[in-house]
Amino acid sequence: MQGRYRILDLLGQGGMGAVYLAEDTHQFGQRCAVKENLPDPYASQSLLAQAHQQFLAEANVLDQLDHPNLPKISDYFGEGGGDYLVMDYVEGEDLDSALQRIGGPLPEKPVLIWTNQVVDALTYLHSHRPRPIIHRDIKPANIRLTPQGKIKLVDFGLAKLLDPNNPRTKTVLRGRGTLEYAPQEQYAADGTGHTDARSDLYSLGATLYHLLTNTPPPGVYQRLLNPAVLRPPRQLNPRLTENTERAILRALEIHPDQRFQSAAEMRQALLPPAEFSAVTPAPPPPKAEKVAIPIACAEQAPPPAVPRMRCPHCGQMMIPATEKLCFRCGRPLSVAMPQPPTAEAPPTAAHIL
Repeated sequence: MQGRYRILDLLGQGGMGAVYLAEDTHQFGQRCAVKENLPDPYASQSLLAQAHQQFLAEANVLDQLDHPNLPKISDYFGEGGGDYLVMDYVEGEDLDSALQRIGGPLPEKPVLIWTNQVVDALTYLHSHRPRPIIHRDIKPANIRLTPQGKIKLVDFGLAKLLDPNNPRTKTVLRGRGTLEYAPQEQYAADGTGHTDARSDLYSLGATLYHLLTNTPPPGVYQRLLNPAVLRPPRQLNPRLTENTERAILRALEIHPDQRFQSAAEMRQALLPPAEFSAVTPAPPPPKAEKVAIPIACAEQAPPPAVPRMRCPHCGQMMIPATEKLCFRCGRPLSVAMPQPPTAEAPPTAAHIL
């Protein structure tokens, strides 16, 4: 491609194109991902030309994005009638593959910690100026977890620039996302795609529903015909907290006005600060001045130590040995070896602290 990119493997394929693993021969064989957007074979030439110009305009904006939870876009071009985005190749595992590997709901705490990173990326995209960016294809397969435990929101193939002065801006010849995760407005009958930031929040809610129940939510048109088809998440996963279920169901409201109105509002509902301190760790307490405190000379037995282990996948330390999955990366801990605690000898005389 372009005399520069050599295709190594097919990473994924859909109705409107594919994603390839490639190497950049101009960058000493550095690996990258190439996203292919194919034209509608039944579209007129004028509509195809309009779609290509829209792709170039949006790719130019995506090329300027810089956020730790988004892959960097490095190039874009048209070739053979298709449009192509070149971006960082993200090592790791997507969350759809994690679901299949574990064979059940993912644990709630790491999912919410990962969601916090997705919300960071959405806040960045939705507040982009001069025009916000709507991802329009959030789903487990498009959220990747790196070996270091960092989340990356990938695949900008459906991204759309939102004109705040004309929220009904048309997005031509673009795929409409995956049915289980796409809101009603993304399937507008007239094809205009009246999406905004709340559309991404619906997709994120549908993604959380799937990750935490191991069951994809029913499509929006199924729900319009039979609202009872959407089962509350706690019916499928009784271990889920009421707070998380409540936030998911609000994000999945069919009418946009009844959903969260911003990513920040959804974060506040999903992540109560008192419960998930791992998301926003509290600052360390101020150091107290050293004072002399006599300690009783009588020997005292130290409290029993709780066995701890290190995750063999991401390196997370101090995980209780009773845990089955790492609360950072969500992977099984069966091969992790407990690390014996190091306990100081009990005091036998007065000590000065």
